Amino acid sequence: MIRHIVLTRFAPATSEDVIAQIYAQLQALVVRLPGASGFHGGRSASPEQLERGYHHGFTIDFDSWAALATYAEHPDHKALGAQLVQHAEGGIDGILVLDIEV
Repeated sequence: MIRHIVLTRFAPATSEDVIAQIYAQLQALVVRLPGASGFHGGRSASPEQLERGYHHGFTIDFDSWAALATYAEHPDHKALGAQLVQHAEGGIDGILVLDIEV
């Protein structure tokens, strides 16, 4: 299984409502795609407070690298990714992505 991890440092003007809307659309996409499951996302509540500005994140589990590739190429993913970049502080520099085998 592949765990897709995305951390975002949103621009200060980005409301929690906008972030929640983007995450809801990502969750709806995951439900529709074969091989994708387990969307979890939200704002950090870490007592360590080591977020360094990356206060929001989400994870998605994929059955295979091929399923992750299908998600990455999906037009809805590309549109939602563009929204993340638009609202991230510094654009793409405000987003971290990790894909790890678990």
